[in-house]
Amino acid sequence: MPPPADIVKVAIEWPGAFPKLMEIDQKKPLSSIIKEVCEGWSLGNHENFALQHADVTNFYITEKNRNEIKNGAILRLTSSPAQTAQQLHEKIQSSSMDAKLEALKDLANSSRDITFAQEFINLDGISLLTQMVESGTERYQKLQKIMKPCFGDMLSFTLTAFVELMDHGIVSWDTFSPAFIKKIASYVNKSAMDVAVLQRSLAILESMVLNSHDLYQKVAQEITIGQLIPHLQGVDQDIQTYTIAVINALFLKAPEEKRQEMANILAQKQLRSIILSNVIRSNRSINSEMAHQLYVLQVLTFNLLEDRMRTKMDPQDQAQRDIIFELRRIAFDVECEPNNSGSIEKRKSMYTRDYKKLGFINHVNPAVDFTQIPPGMLALDNMLYFAKHQQDAYIRIVLENSSREDKHECPFGRSSIELTKMLCEILKVGELPSETCPDFHPMFFTHDRSFEEFFCICIQLLNKTWKEMRATSEDFNKVMQVVKDQIMRALNTKPNSLDQFKSKLQNLSYTEILKIRQSERMNQEDFQSRPILELREKIQPEIMELIRQQRLNRLCEGTCFRKISSRRRQDKFWYCRLSPNHKVLHYGDLEETPQGEVPHDSLQEKLPVADIKAVMTGKDCPHTKEKGALKQNKEVLELAFSVLYESDEYLNFIAPDKHEYCVWTDGLNALLGKEMASDLTKSDLDTLLSMEMKLRLLDLENIQIPEVPPPIPKEPSNYDFVYNCK
Repeated sequence: MPPPADIVKVAIEWPGAFPKLMEIDQKKPLSSIIKEVCEGWSLGNHENFALQHADVTNFYITEKNRNEIKNGAILRLTSSPAQTAQQLHEKIQSSSMDAKLEALKDLANSSRDITFAQEFINLDGISLLTQMVESGTERYQKLQKIMKPCFGDMLSFTLTAFVELMDHGIVSWDTFSPAFIKKIASYVNKSAMDVAVLQRSLAILESMVLNSHDLYQKVAQEITIGQLIPHLQGVDQDIQTYTIAVINALFLKAPEEKRQEMANILAQKQLRSIILSNVIRSNRSINSEMAHQLYVLQVLTFNLLEDRMRTKMDPQDQAQRDIIFELRRIAFDVECEPNNSGSIEKRKSMYTRDYKKLGFINHVNPAVDFTQIPPGMLALDNMLYFAKHQQDAYIRIVLENSSREDKHECPFGRSSIELTKMLCEILKVGELPSETCPDFHPMFFTHDRSFEEFFCICIQLLNKTWKEMRATSEDFNKVMQVVKDQIMRALNTKPNSLDQFKSKLQNLSYTEILKIRQSERMNQEDFQSRPILELREKIQPEIMELIRQQRLNRLCEGTCFRKISSRRRQDKFWYCRLSPNHKVLHYGDLEETPQGEVPHDSLQEKLPVADIKAVMTGKDCPHTKEKGALKQNKEVLELAFSVLYESDEYLNFIAPDKHEYCVWTDGLNALLGKEMASDLTKSDLDTLLSMEMKLRLLDLENIQIPEVPPPIPKEPSNYDFVYNCK
């Protein structure tokens, strides 16, 4: 007979004694269980003791997390969190260097546990650590020379404990003094500093900038880009990652009027080329966190274009109109005529003719073309850059099209405006960076004016595709769709340079795009005749049931989800899976990403499917309303879903990617008997239906299927031809 669900069999250790095997009744108060354990070893003052997991975490067991205890777990009887916190608080102030170092090491390890952290913070422990950082270094200045390794370890453990304690979100970042910020900044500014100290210092600065506007201003005063650059030229990828994270944080929190100024400083310090040579093109592979930070830097850099993208042209602004005059001058090699040359009507007629050749929609006043936002003035900036930096190509495109018949000319002005708008959409200019995306493009780090160079390549592609399609002005939107397809397919190959990107586009001619599209259409062929549609309707329920079974099987395998935390680099994970009988969701915390499936019995929590009331997605989820970062982040919102059970209890999820989001929302809806309406289901349905249809129609190849069924013949005059088997 299986033991009751509330009884857990565990082993409990105590230093110098044999472990005890005992059964814990989860209904009994934790204090009663600890008292019982203490009495077994004849220990008094049971209130000074606590239980903790005897694993790498050493986390304390509390009334809140006691349900995580599993059968066969090994626990340890130890000092209570309050007593341990008090002891460490006293020891880190010891005059003995060895005792102090050992206490700080224990503090760094213990601070990961929120139960201990709360007790240590209650003793004003964070203030003590900040005071040690501010003044302790001077006190041991002389000792540093003779025992440098010990000093480095001491400072490293102090900063590690500080980071771990602050990560729990119990104490506000706004409480720290300028002296503390100066000291942390000094560790970053020093050329030769212990790697662990430097790493913790960079992490602290990043958190300060991201969590407090006042601290951002103070950190910005203490840290310069020039002082951060040398850390990127080292060989430690973690230090490089933290350094770029600090630069991104400063960039993200800078007021709008200062971002361009900061970008100019980054350009002066050659940040892009340093990252390219020391990170992207180094011999080491780029880990996911570094890829994310490079992606964030890429997004923030492109977001500098947002102001120009949302700025309308003022048709009365002479300086802006002069740019259009410059485009005309370069294209047609004409100088600005003096005011007295020819009649006003003649000059207007000449300008109108040239503006028409340049491909503007409004031939009389092309400034009106740039009042559309987006792309606003950004389109004009791109056109001028192309005209000045690739003058031969610019003149060739303009003259080539102005000499064609009107209906076949590719309008350079209109094309440039629409292409700039398209490139802004592709690169998501103006959107906040995702919290998790690692999708950076190495080629954008190969040039200081990468967006403009990107435009120059794409405008030439557009002109080439226009000719290949033999397009007319009526085909403008079709050409733009093909060009977008070409650009997206080339970008998806992640070219390492702009030249590689250009080469990829050369291979994606209009003919090649047609072949690819034809192939894709054949794989997802849509039959429209009535008999085929009737057959599809008949088959569809079978296919939907097949998809439903696949979703439920995937839920039975389970998925590892990331817990929502303020700092990405300290990710915590949890696992959820459906029981084989589809009646219970098993879930529980993990220390690291699992290799393969996690067994049901190792997941502590259970949620009966019968208790689930509804599945919520996106903005309706409670955890997206609580987290400000999630509220702003479109991509994370698209991966969020929650399960409502009982009255107002929720199990909150952030899917690792869009595929898992679709699988889980489909599977949960299938369990509740609701429709599976995800994009993945639609895609799978189309693919499987198409395959099944082709299989069933194999014998009818080259046979035309009639639109209406053939008529039923008249009954025969007699049935003499029927053979009776009896």
